[in-house]
Amino acid sequence: MERAAVENLDFFRRIIYVIDDLGEAVIRNILSRLPAKSFASAACVSRSWNTICNSILSSPKLASAVSFNPSLEKALNEVVEKVLMEPIRPHFVLASIGPCFILQAALQRIEGIFGSKIPIIINVAEGVIGRDVRTDKFVEVQWALLAAKKKYSWSTDTQPTATCGMILTVGFLPGLKVHLVPLFRSQGPQRLLVDKFVMDIREVASAFSHSSSPAGIMLFADRKTNILPVLQKTEYAFSKDTFIVGDGGSELLFRISETTTMPPNSTFAAVALLFTRDINKPLGIREIQFHVMLSTGVTAVGPVYKVLSVEEHGTSTCFTATRETIPEPFEGEAILHDILDEVGEDIMFAAKATYIGVTKSRSCSVGTERAKLMQFHEFHKFEPVGDEALPPVRSVGINSGDPFRFYISDKDPALSTTYNIYYMLMDLKEDFNNRIKKHEKAEVFGGIVFCCRGRGGNYLGSPDYACFPFVDNFPGVTFAGTHTSAEIARGCFGYLYGESDQENNADIHCNLHPYGALYLVMSYHCPIPER
Repeated sequence: MERAAVENLDFFRRIIYVIDDLGEAVIRNILSRLPAKSFASAACVSRSWNTICNSILSSPKLASAVSFNPSLEKALNEVVEKVLMEPIRPHFVLASIGPCFILQAALQRIEGIFGSKIPIIINVAEGVIGRDVRTDKFVEVQWALLAAKKKYSWSTDTQPTATCGMILTVGFLPGLKVHLVPLFRSQGPQRLLVDKFVMDIREVASAFSHSSSPAGIMLFADRKTNILPVLQKTEYAFSKDTFIVGDGGSELLFRISETTTMPPNSTFAAVALLFTRDINKPLGIREIQFHVMLSTGVTAVGPVYKVLSVEEHGTSTCFTATRETIPEPFEGEAILHDILDEVGEDIMFAAKATYIGVTKSRSCSVGTERAKLMQFHEFHKFEPVGDEALPPVRSVGINSGDPFRFYISDKDPALSTTYNIYYMLMDLKEDFNNRIKKHEKAEVFGGIVFCCRGRGGNYLGSPDYACFPFVDNFPGVTFAGTHTSAEIARGCFGYLYGESDQENNADIHCNLHPYGALYLVMSYHCPIPER
C-alpha cells in the first residue's frame, strides 16, 4: 500500500496546479471518491491536500468483504479491492480464512499489502458472515455445513468449495490507538502467563491514555488455551467500561512488534487487539462508543447440584456431587441417571449440546495486588460417558463446594434474545435520530458479530439470523463476523442464565457463552455547531 502511494505521488504533483484552481469544495469531492491507495498518495501531494484528506477522514470507518474464491491469492485480491475502494487509513486488519487455506501464506500476503506496522490477526474460523464481493449480498456460511451438504445458493461459476473462502475486515478509528498484546504460555510446566499479559495491557493503555484500562479488547485464543482463568483475571484487572469480546478457540497467527520481548521457553497462547483512547486526540475528532449485546443459546434444566470431590485428568475433570433434597452423594453415572429422570431423556438427548454451568467464588489478583473475591458463572462442556465418577468435562477449574446446574442448547432463548437485540438496535437508532434535535450528531458506522457454529445453517429457522438484527436496522452499514467455537463477551450476564447473588448483592460475571452470539456495535457522536 505504501509503495503504491509513492508511485502515484508524481502523477498527483503534475496535476496539482490545474486542480487547485477548481476550489476546495471540488477538490474535496474528488478526493473523497478516490480508492484508498490513490487517496494515500493524494494526501502526500501538498499541505493543503493533506489537510483536506484529514478532514475527509475525521470520522471512523469499518470496511469488510467476503470472497469464496478457491485461490488464496485471488480471494485476497477480491476482498482487498473491495475494502480499499474508498478512502481509509487502516488501523487494524482482521482476516478469517477457511481451513483449506494456509495461515502463514495468508499472513505473509496480507502483510505484503498492508505493511508490517499495522496490527494484523488472522485465524481459521468455523465460518464467515458478511457481504459477498460478487453478489454484494449478506451471507452466512459455515464450512462444516457446507462440506456436509455440498451445495449453496450460488450459480455454478461462483459456487464456493467446502472449505475455501475468507473475510477481511479493516478498521479506521481516529481518536483511538490500536495495538497487539500477546498472551504467552510457558513450556516448562505448561502454564499461562496471565499476570504478565494483564500488566502488558495496562502498560500500553497507560502510555497512550489517562487510564490503565483500555477502551476495549478483542481477544483471540488458540484452541489449546483454557481461556476461563484469563477472563477471570481481566475481569478483576480492568474497569467495567472496558469491553472484551472475541473468539475463545481457533488456529491463529499474528505478527508482534519488534519491541515485544518474548519470555524464554514460551509460545503464544492468545492475542489481544487493544483499543485505547488517545490523550493526544486532535480537536474535531469524534468520540467513538462501543455497544456489546449478547444473544444466549442455552437453558438450565434440572435441580442445583453441589460438587463434593474433584479429580483432574490433564485438561478434563471428574467429580462427584450431591443435591439439596438427596444428601447421599452421587457417584459414577448416577448423577446422569438423576438428571435424565428429572428432565426426561427425550429433552436431554434431543439437545445438540450439554453443559454444566458452575457458579464459582474465586479470589482474584494480579501480582502482589490485594486479592478480591469475585463471583463467576462458567460453562464446561459435558461428556456423556464415564465409569466410576461423574463423566468428565472438557476443562479444569472446578472446586469442591461449587454449585452447578445442567444446561442444554435451546432454540427458544436464542430466538428471543436475538429479537431482543433487534429491538435494542432499533432503540439505539431512534435515540441517535433524536440527538439531531439536541444539536448532536450520532451514527453507527459498523458492527462485528461472533456467532456460535452451532447456530449456523437453519438451526434458528433461517440461514441469515446472525445478520438480521443489525442489517435490518442499519442497511448499508458495514457488518462482518465469524462462526466460532467459543464466544467471549465480558459482562455481568449471570442473570441471563438464571443466576444471581441477591443475598450478597454481588455481580455474577459470565464471560464465555456456549451457543451464544455477541454483537459489537460501533458508533460515534459529536456536537453539531449551531448556526
